[in-house]
Amino acid sequence: MASMMPSNLGYSLREAGAHIHRNWSTCLGAVVTIFLSLFVIGVFALGSNLVGNLVGNVEDRVTIQAFLSDDAEKEAVDAFQAKIEKWDNVEGVSYKSKDEALQEYRETMSSRNAEDAVAALDGQNPVPASLVVKLDDPQQVEATANKIIDDEDFSKIADRPENPASSVQYGKETVDRLFSVTNYIRVGAAVLIVLLIFVAFVFINNTIRLAISARRREIAIMRLVGASNSFIRGPFVAEGAIEALLGAILAIISLQVGWGYLQPQLAGSLQFLSFELSGNVVIGVYVSLAVAGVCIGLLGSAIAMRRYLKV
Repeated sequence: MASMMPSNLGYSLREAGAHIHRNWSTCLGAVVTIFLSLFVIGVFALGSNLVGNLVGNVEDRVTIQAFLSDDAEKEAVDAFQAKIEKWDNVEGVSYKSKDEALQEYRETMSSRNAEDAVAALDGQNPVPASLVVKLDDPQQVEATANKIIDDEDFSKIADRPENPASSVQYGKETVDRLFSVTNYIRVGAAVLIVLLIFVAFVFINNTIRLAISARRREIAIMRLVGASNSFIRGPFVAEGAIEALLGAILAIISLQVGWGYLQPQLAGSLQFLSFELSGNVVIGVYVSLAVAGVCIGLLGSAIAMRRYLKV
């Protein structure tokens, strides 16, 4: 990186500013190219974080229900609850009574079907009480569920003590499909961002290469009068960094304006989903875009200059 830095920073910045002023149309093309590239990367970076949050919210809803026998003693239930609360990967355990379970059934089913089914029970409540286990890492739900099934203390209070596995539910097939899809989404988003960064670098490098090619006579004259490679490279590298920074700033402003408009629209249309991004995530994306833009500008300028500085 040191070899890409101008040997005379003041001179390089003055020359870069003068060239930008004289050839503003060419420089504008480079800025627009950088802006569009970083804007697209920023959209996918914010989008992937948003998708990650949505995926995380869906995964957080994965819980284990351990159904309890109506005859289970409260002391035994409390003791088992306290026991599994100490297990690794268990975030918390809550007790759901028979009445709460029946009320949940009413709310989950359509109102007419639920009321008809409850009326047919003639005052009886066949829905068992349960312990609801919330996990730190939902991806490990199967291992935790198996641990509950194999625990001797649970078999004593399970709704079906002869077959404890039937008293533990977490929707295995649904959970497996969910985690498969969410893992594909995470990997796909990461690969796409890396690909976009590479494409942006290619476009930016070609744009800078064209700008330098248009000044090849100036470079040749400077070499004839004995200017060093670092002295010649300085203004071009500084110009690339300035153009990249301008493009990054425009991309950040556009992203902030666009997100400020789009987020309330999404939140209003899809109220059952969360479209919130923490300030640290947004700032992190913006800072990364600025740093990436400047680095790509410096690297692109240095690489594009190599063919004109060969001895």
